[in-house]
Amino acid sequence: MKMNIMFDEQQAMTMALNISGNHVMCLDLKANRVYDLHGKAMFGNNVGIEVCYNYVHPDDCEKFRSFIRRLSDGTDMEAECHYRWNYNYTGQGEPDWHDMYLCAIAEYEDGKPVNIIATITDETETKQKEREVEQVSERYRSIFEHSIIGMSFYTPDGWLIDANRIMRRICNFDSDTGDQFFSKVNLFDMTPFNEVLDHDHPEDYWACSLSIIPERNMRVYLEISVHPIYDEKGKLMYISVTANDVTEERNMYLNVMENDARMKKMNEAIRNYETELRYMLEATKMQTWRISLEREVLDFYDGLNTVVRSFDLNQMQKIFVDQENEFVKALSNPSEALKKPLVYVGQMHPMVTQSSTENQWVQINCIPEFDEQGKLLGAFGVWRNINDLMGKQDQLRRETRRAKESGQQKSLFLANMTHEIRTPINAIVGFSEVLSSLPTAEEKKEIIQIIKNNCDMLLRLINDILTASSLESGHMDIKPVEVDFAKAFNELFESLKPRVQEPGVEFIKDNPYDTLPIKVDVDRVSQVFTNFMTNAVKYTHQGHIKVGYRTETRTVDGKQREGLYAYCEDTGTGISEEAQSKIFERFYKVDDFVQGTGLGLSICKAFTDACHGDIGVISEGKDKGSTFWMWIPL
Repeated sequence: MKMNIMFDEQQAMTMALNISGNHVMCLDLKANRVYDLHGKAMFGNNVGIEVCYNYVHPDDCEKFRSFIRRLSDGTDMEAECHYRWNYNYTGQGEPDWHDMYLCAIAEYEDGKPVNIIATITDETETKQKEREVEQVSERYRSIFEHSIIGMSFYTPDGWLIDANRIMRRICNFDSDTGDQFFSKVNLFDMTPFNEVLDHDHPEDYWACSLSIIPERNMRVYLEISVHPIYDEKGKLMYISVTANDVTEERNMYLNVMENDARMKKMNEAIRNYETELRYMLEATKMQTWRISLEREVLDFYDGLNTVVRSFDLNQMQKIFVDQENEFVKALSNPSEALKKPLVYVGQMHPMVTQSSTENQWVQINCIPEFDEQGKLLGAFGVWRNINDLMGKQDQLRRETRRAKESGQQKSLFLANMTHEIRTPINAIVGFSEVLSSLPTAEEKKEIIQIIKNNCDMLLRLINDILTASSLESGHMDIKPVEVDFAKAFNELFESLKPRVQEPGVEFIKDNPYDTLPIKVDVDRVSQVFTNFMTNAVKYTHQGHIKVGYRTETRTVDGKQREGLYAYCEDTGTGISEEAQSKIFERFYKVDDFVQGTGLGLSICKAFTDACHGDIGVISEGKDKGSTFWMWIPL
């Protein structure tokens, strides 16, 4: 029965050793020989201890010898040792080093150690995995540290875990390793998080406000976002806090009143984290990339691991739009260009961004990667699509320029108005004073006509100013009515006839219809004819001025539309090609010395645009006359 029990124990121990995969060896101190007790032989059985030393890595040999001595001389009764062991100690080929762990005890007789029993575990695979994890962690840490925005991570209970370089700078940390104040203050106790975050179920939060923390001498405007990070089972793992210092931008935008549309999407840079930095990359307009000099390839990733696009290094420069940029030109020699961290802002072709058919603005951060010997392996980093930001900056510059030009035009307009209004008023006042002193009715009639003409001129100026004011508010009333336009045109012609006072100018009417019932805003059309006619009178001193109209069918948006074509033809000074492109702009005058506000033709164009019609001028050049025309659908 005792033998059976001993056999069962021995069998159980053997099975346990087989399962563990460990080696068991014995060093006979009397014979100074080593025996394999269990497992695959690591070298020839029954060899001297000195032979064993040949299998140990030279850098670990002294440590291994000391381990044996301490057990042999009785210093230690049990001990352990980590060392590297060569499984290919044959003198041929490359060494096959394995990471080993040895745990041993000494057996004693008469108070002296006689045997050393050692259990040996091959930890090569475990060590290799630890090194790989360490490399990946270091890579993520580098990306985290070189992010363009401030980032920090907190425990589910709200205690600070880590903060990157930008966040430490924003919050005035004590050092790069930590901060006494923030390490002792809970996230849920800090303003404004204590008011907006639920301690048990925190949710996404975004704000842009003045952040004041007297303990850290902080008074800055920050864009802050909070994002809880959950695992696959819905358990809260971390709370990420990102911050972007917008103090300088805010000061600039306050000085430029037109910038009401400040960028509000910076918070989109970090969303929907799934695993630490991977969550950040997937939730922003960022992607990671890697250059391998050994493989001569540039890979773009979706997240951190999935390659979505690859380019040969010889073709790498072609993905950039600006081939003359120093950064792009330097990429012709990647081994030199990638030796130091780089930041690039420019445009990339859509073959990379895949966001549209247009080139996109990007910001690229590049970090070199070296091996343990300092040899450059390549580089890695992130690129970010900043097309929206660049678009907003362009829009800001355009609006600033437009506001400046508008102010200059208004100043010029006010100066012109002072002169234009004073001229007819002076005439009205002056001739009114002499009217009563004239002796004959004929002279009085002539003076009354002059006063009437100047009153009409003043009325037109005021009407133009009022119409321009309504256009400034973006509104023009169009009131079409049923009218016999042929009759209305005859009446208009008669009212305009007295304005042609040059003896060498003939005023011609072109009315092709006896009757023309249409629905149109006849007052606005009359205003267009009047403005066309007024300009013709100013610049025509010989020949004729002809006004007319006709119905005309045109194609609009692929459909045939009947409309009214109105024109005014003159034999005046004509208009240069350069002036023709500006003639319908507000406040523009071909000749600053000719009376007028520069509003009449712009009002005509505004009416035509409101009717979804068209307007233009035909002139072959200076001294060859002009024809102003308008077409509006009926």
